[in-house]
Amino acid sequence: MSRKRHLDIHTLEMFAAEPAAPVTAHSVLEVLRLWADAGMLRRLDVALAVWLHEQDPQVQPCVLVAAAMLAQMEGRGHSCLPLADLVATPNAVLGWDAENLPHLLALWERLPGTCAQWLQALQACPLVRAATEADRAQPLVLAAVDSAHPLLYLRRYWDHERMVAAHILQRSTAAGVQLPEQAAREWLDRFFPVASGAGCNWQKVACAVALRGRFSIITGGPGTGKTYTAARLLALLFATAAQPEQLRVALSAPTGKAAARLKESIETALKDLQQVVGDALDLEALVQRVGAARTLHSLLGARPDTRHWGFHAGRPLDVDVLIVDEASMVHLEMMSALLDALPPHARLVLLGDKDQLASVEAGAVLGDLCRDAQMGRYDAATVDYVARVAGEHIPAPFHADAMAPALAQQTVMLRESRRFSGPIAELALAVNAGDVARSQALLAECGVYDPVFMQAGGAVQRVHQLAWQGRGTAVGYQPFAQALQRWAAIEKASDIAVQHEGWVREVITAFERFRLLCAVREGEWGVAGLNAAVQQLLARLGVIPKEPGEWYRGRPVMVTRNDAALGVFNGDIGIALPSAAPGHPLRVYFLQGNQLHAVSVARLVHVETAFAMTVHKSQGSEFEHTALVLSAKAGSVLGRELVYTGITRARSAFTLMAEDVRLLAQAIAAPTRRVSGLLRFLEGELKA
Repeated sequence: MSRKRHLDIHTLEMFAAEPAAPVTAHSVLEVLRLWADAGMLRRLDVALAVWLHEQDPQVQPCVLVAAAMLAQMEGRGHSCLPLADLVATPNAVLGWDAENLPHLLALWERLPGTCAQWLQALQACPLVRAATEADRAQPLVLAAVDSAHPLLYLRRYWDHERMVAAHILQRSTAAGVQLPEQAAREWLDRFFPVASGAGCNWQKVACAVALRGRFSIITGGPGTGKTYTAARLLALLFATAAQPEQLRVALSAPTGKAAARLKESIETALKDLQQVVGDALDLEALVQRVGAARTLHSLLGARPDTRHWGFHAGRPLDVDVLIVDEASMVHLEMMSALLDALPPHARLVLLGDKDQLASVEAGAVLGDLCRDAQMGRYDAATVDYVARVAGEHIPAPFHADAMAPALAQQTVMLRESRRFSGPIAELALAVNAGDVARSQALLAECGVYDPVFMQAGGAVQRVHQLAWQGRGTAVGYQPFAQALQRWAAIEKASDIAVQHEGWVREVITAFERFRLLCAVREGEWGVAGLNAAVQQLLARLGVIPKEPGEWYRGRPVMVTRNDAALGVFNGDIGIALPSAAPGHPLRVYFLQGNQLHAVSVARLVHVETAFAMTVHKSQGSEFEHTALVLSAKAGSVLGRELVYTGITRARSAFTLMAEDVRLLAQAIAAPTRRVSGLLRFLEGELKA
């Protein structure tokens, strides 16, 4: 019997048989289990409802439904459940396919019809705590009960969200840091020479704003100079510090690759500033004291297989300044841990593109915090301060109306892209603006030799061909294969120890030129299918063995779990290659910054093949040529932010490969909206 028929019998026909019979907890749990069998819910979602019923046999059926749907929402990245929307338009909230709507409505017709009735049932359950009531460690929290938009939380996410809000409010509204304004003005003028005819220099504004507070956000698209600005901010902090050699600075990012790129960018920018600084400051020596950029997991002392951290409020980080790049990837739980571990006096600077994909885990923290970034909303005090300290006049359209949020005074959006331009940038802007017609027109105008190109429809073999040959002057994996095949000569070289390192670097560099980015993991248009297809293609061409097994020369892998003992972290990408040691055992080589790091294949357990990867996993990386592969089975995963993020991973060429010609328009028209109460906390509607 098919899953579809199974659902028909047990939901539609079951309820139709006794239209007047009240729904029971047992019948609801049966339906939820069937939905899990059909893939509409996770078994984990149903397990929460089952557990609630075990703890409270008198629980009302709608509470069990709300709990399962809350767990499902959390699994999709939302931090809470909008109860009124769930009651009124369940399919819109849950994002289920239209074919599943009859099953949903069949149950919904048996449940209370108003939000007030659901609220009453939830408040009657001893396992649900109203946020205004005494805390007895209930697993569910009901917030904003008296508003038109009540929210239901899993306790853990309620705690994380209120803690993040409390920390940010405290840092955003705390008394400003004492600084010599005249000295700051002089240094800012040296770091940012006035360009003739230029408008407001938002990079200079960002430095001035960050200088006066303990929390700041610098956001902007690719090429707007976020790390360039952060480097000048760091130089400014050194220059205005009473004892710059005592300033403790840490750099961090969610992934190892992003952390290495941050460190490299900061170092390069600061070295370029040494001539500007002259003898007044030994930037090179100060930079050496900063040390390597670390992943957030490493920085916070993540403990394997637990939710506990080595650093926290009781044992804070030993830092005065912390700069975190790729902040869009920082999920709610991680942001809560980071803020909790930061000493009260320390400055936190978040860098990131607010329009990129949010993290896979729950929360869209940077997106929430940057709600006002586009509009500015600077109050008179901020406008005057920027004019005084930076010599910049914030244009009137960015001044605040009657209400000027405290967070907006610490947030600056960089608005001019200095590196990212041409057709790729135009396409990214059109997608980000939700302009379907412009996006399609840009792609229609371009051919195989242009920077952007689209192929829609047809067999997946087109993607396989692109992965090998590339298109026009845009490369695929062929240069990587050619570099890999040079091993035959390297192996026979009398000076193999000398030549080996150069060859490893050549292979890694060739591989990093191109990448297949997927919307989904499963299926022939997903990560699993394309990894298998590329591997089979390389085997057929003789680049790798015909039956390579798990490990083979040239296997690219992505680390999926942090392992500090091995020096590898989630998101790191390495390539399995013969070593220069006798017998040439395979090792996986990672390029960390400018240093090669090798790990025996026998010690790497938590890895996956990486010819293709999800768009989520690509954040923090850039490739000469990026191919974004859209599957018709992507469902609700397919959205505007996913396409925008895929486009902005490309430096020189971008190719869109879509299984169906309609997928691009569908994605652009579907911006991702994660449900969160963070802004309501920050605005005082929800109380911590």
